[in-house]
Amino acid sequence: MGEKQYIRALGEGARKRHVHKTEHGMVVHFMVQLEVKVHDTWQPIIRYDCAHDFSHIDRYNRDGEQEKEQLHLPYDEALTLADEDIDLNWETYQTRFLEGRFP
Repeated sequence: MGEKQYIRALGEGARKRHVHKTEHGMVVHFMVQLEVKVHDTWQPIIRYDCAHDFSHIDRYNRDGEQEKEQLHLPYDEALTLADEDIDLNWETYQTRFLEGRFP
């Protein structure tokens, strides 16, 4: 089984946490999460993962409440979407979260 995991700084007070595992070249587990620093604490604001045995997005507000959206995608496609979405949109997500307009 192959496993890849890293945390990458995206900008001031924002980072991406990435974890995925493969077996025989197939993604069997993944989690990609955007985290924002609020008062010296890292808080998740958007997470793509396959917990509960389906690919989905969890979006969090400042109070920690979450919205879940099923993706209806295979794990490998959801992983690619997650990486691309967070890389492209993290600044917008961070701003909206800190202003209390997220999700």
